[in-house]
Amino acid sequence: MKKVTVYCGSNKGKNPIYAQAAESLADEMIKRNLGLVYGAGNVGLMGVIADRMLAAGQNVYGIIPQKLVDIEVAHQGCTELTVVETMRDRKWLMAERGDGFVAMPGGIGTFEELFEIMTLNQLGYIQKPLALYNVQGYYDKLLDFLKHSTNEGFLHQAQLNLLIIASDPIEMLDKMQSFEPKYIEKWEVK
Repeated sequence: MKKVTVYCGSNKGKNPIYAQAAESLADEMIKRNLGLVYGAGNVGLMGVIADRMLAAGQNVYGIIPQKLVDIEVAHQGCTELTVVETMRDRKWLMAERGDGFVAMPGGIGTFEELFEIMTLNQLGYIQKPLALYNVQGYYDKLLDFLKHSTNEGFLHQAQLNLLIIASDPIEMLDKMQSFEPKYIEKWEVK
C-alpha cells in the first residue's frame, strides 16, 4: 500500500476531536511514507489532513470537479491536482488511484463513497482494504444498522467482515497493510 484514499467531511464537525483525529491519521501516514488521495478540498477535515501531509513533504493527490474549483474550494497546494468534469469521475479516479480507503467522519458524500467502495469490493471490481475510522464512536449507529441489515437477511456477514473498523490510526493502518483480498463467489444470505 503506497497511497491511501481518505474520504472525510468538507466541514470539521462540532467536536475538535475530529480535526485532531485527521491530524493523527496524517501523522501515521507520514511515518509510513504513504501518499494521500482525497477530494482536493481546502476546507473541513479534507483541508486539515491535506495541510498536515503537505507540511511534512508527503505527496497529496487531489481530485476535484470543475464546479467545486469554480467556487474556490480546491486546495492549490496539492502535489498533484486533477480537475475532472463530474463527481462520478472524481469518485472513480479516487477509487482507482488509492491502494486502500479510509472513511473518516463526514456527511452524505463520505457515506456515498464508503458504500460505493464496499460495493466494488463485494462484487470484485476492486480488492482493496476499506476502513472506517470510527472516531469517538462516530460510526457506531451506522454499524448497528449494518448489523441489523445482516440480521434481516439483506447484507451477508462476509460483506460486513470486509470492513475494517478502528478508532486508532495505528491499528487501522496495520490492519489495512495486512489486508488479504477476500472475494466471495456466492453472496446468498442463509
